[in-house]
Amino acid sequence: MLQTLARAAVLVLLPALAALAADGPPARDLSDGVQAYRLSHERSILQQLETLGRLRSVAADPAGLAATARTLLGWLTQRGFQARLIQTGAQAPPLVYGQWSQPGARRTVIFYAHYDGQPVVPSQWHSDPFVPQMRTAALSAGGRQIDWHAATPPFDAEWRMFGRAVADDKASIIAFLTAFDALRNLGRAPAVNLKVLWEGEEEAGSAHLQPALQANRRLLAADLLLIGDGPVHQSRRPMLYFGARGTLGVTLTIYGPVTPLHDGHYGNWAPNPAVMAAVLLARMRDEQGHILIPGFSDHVRALTPAERQALTALPVVDPMLRRQFALGRTEAQDGLAASLMRPALNVRGLTAGGVGGTAANAIPATAMISLDFRLVPDQTPAQIRARVERFLIERGWTIVTQEPDAATRLAHARVVRVQWEPGYPAYRVDIGSPGMRAVQAAARRSGAGPLVLMPMMGASVPMFLFAQTLQVPVVGLPIVNHDDSQHAPDENLRLQNLWDGIQTYAAMMGTLNW
Repeated sequence: MLQTLARAAVLVLLPALAALAADGPPARDLSDGVQAYRLSHERSILQQLETLGRLRSVAADPAGLAATARTLLGWLTQRGFQARLIQTGAQAPPLVYGQWSQPGARRTVIFYAHYDGQPVVPSQWHSDPFVPQMRTAALSAGGRQIDWHAATPPFDAEWRMFGRAVADDKASIIAFLTAFDALRNLGRAPAVNLKVLWEGEEEAGSAHLQPALQANRRLLAADLLLIGDGPVHQSRRPMLYFGARGTLGVTLTIYGPVTPLHDGHYGNWAPNPAVMAAVLLARMRDEQGHILIPGFSDHVRALTPAERQALTALPVVDPMLRRQFALGRTEAQDGLAASLMRPALNVRGLTAGGVGGTAANAIPATAMISLDFRLVPDQTPAQIRARVERFLIERGWTIVTQEPDAATRLAHARVVRVQWEPGYPAYRVDIGSPGMRAVQAAARRSGAGPLVLMPMMGASVPMFLFAQTLQVPVVGLPIVNHDDSQHAPDENLRLQNLWDGIQTYAAMMGTLNW
């Protein structure tokens, strides 16, 4: 009788046990296991990041980019990935591609990051940008340099590693590799097929990315693409972003006299290009950031209820940021997060004549304005170009695309040279779709802390390019600290952000499914 009951019990339990085996260990066990792995490997993890940080992967050093690509290829191959380099152009750095096919997995996820960094001016740094240094805190907080190699782990989570690209984006690459190592150490198979795509030209504009994606669409077939770029929320909480604004840049050159003129002899008579530039800008944008160009926002897609709810749930960081940046006011009246959901017109630079020691009592011959527009769905660069040029023409400006000759300047009262940059549209995926809910659930299982959901990042990353070319939904998976001096001297990575990133990547690899 007891044997019969035991057999019956086994028959009842088998489906549940099979389901448990298919899902792997509970999420809490996975999170704890990954944390334990990291605690016992902190030194080797940081050594790997240091190795990557010493490689001069900037556009000005093609040999450094090539060495970085070869190093990453080797690291993937050592871990059992099917890996290779994808050449994107004769003079362009290669894409690093890796593939891990997991038997039984129903979904495939691409993990994207870039291995190149912004250009450097070494004299502006407190240490060599390609010799990573550890400091106890941010420079603004009095962080002092320490020899972390002589310290005993676990290391202080507030320490920061300084070096070009250690945060943007090499931290994401190290987080991916460490998370994979942790899963393997735990005997945990990935829940999805893994594909890796690491780019070496992102900071230089990704000129060769689209044709490379187009040529390798079959190789890059997937159900989801995760972009490991950008900082987490200013509250330091882990974050996912489900879109990014597009971008479009333009340089406007305004012409006055053919040569600078003495402002005592000709002031109030010869038009001053600096004043013309100031007036033009005031007619394009007001002090609250509202864009005054007619029709500019005609095609703006409204936020969905789920996106508005996500914005409402964001931690409030505006007062903290005002103190940090010493701002007496802000342009937006509805807060930082809401302002990032709207298009923007930003003045990147304005030059005319000279100031300080180079100032002269003269009317300058030209003034130059550098603008960038941040676009939102469903605006396109072509639409914005048309709106801006119509705005200029209707206000009496004659548009030229080359340096105007004297005859052109004589024939027209207001001449402006317009030089457009390529640009790309914005992207925003439905935050409430089944796949996006699965991504959120996996991130919450990481154990890295309460999750922030950002419907759309204010900065521009080429999410639209991936979505359009590969026909795949795209989500941002940032891990680095918001005060990492991205694109600036003294770029740095807070260690706790790397540790949290490892947790998040492991959860994505080990539990993501829908």
